[in-house]
Amino acid sequence: MKSKQLNVLLADDDADDRFFFKRALGDLSLDTQLTTVNDGEQLMEHLSENSNHLPNVIFLDINMPRKNGHECLAEIKHNAKLKDIPVVMFSTSNSWDSINMLFKSGSDVYIHKPSDYAQLKQVIHHALPLAAEKNFSDSPLKYVLNASNTNRPKHGYIGE
Repeated sequence: MKSKQLNVLLADDDADDRFFFKRALGDLSLDTQLTTVNDGEQLMEHLSENSNHLPNVIFLDINMPRKNGHECLAEIKHNAKLKDIPVVMFSTSNSWDSINMLFKSGSDVYIHKPSDYAQLKQVIHHALPLAAEKNFSDSPLKYVLNASNTNRPKHGYIGE
């Protein structure tokens, strides 16, 4: 029995980051289809134009021009058609205040952007099954994945 293909949407303004994400995703033994957009405005346009073929998970960079990840997350979670799509936020920041704010805004997973390719593969490998199984959508658990400790991801509700 063939597993269902996971449709992944990546929003990141950095061309190198998009390239390495695509390469890392391709190196994993998961049945995925990747769509990429270059910024938050393109993300929201893509979601609007493809409302009958929505992604199973969105990987969303926080720091983007034109419309940042915070703004996109708010729009996604306030849209009845989009609000149930798992959103994995990622950034170079490790600020617990920022991470807590993202979780309160509806993010399901936070990834601290790794600085090397092997670590990127690890965090994607751990984040996708969480999204595919929607473990965090049915419970209050939120996940923080840090490339240096992905064998045992930190998890639990942060804040409130």
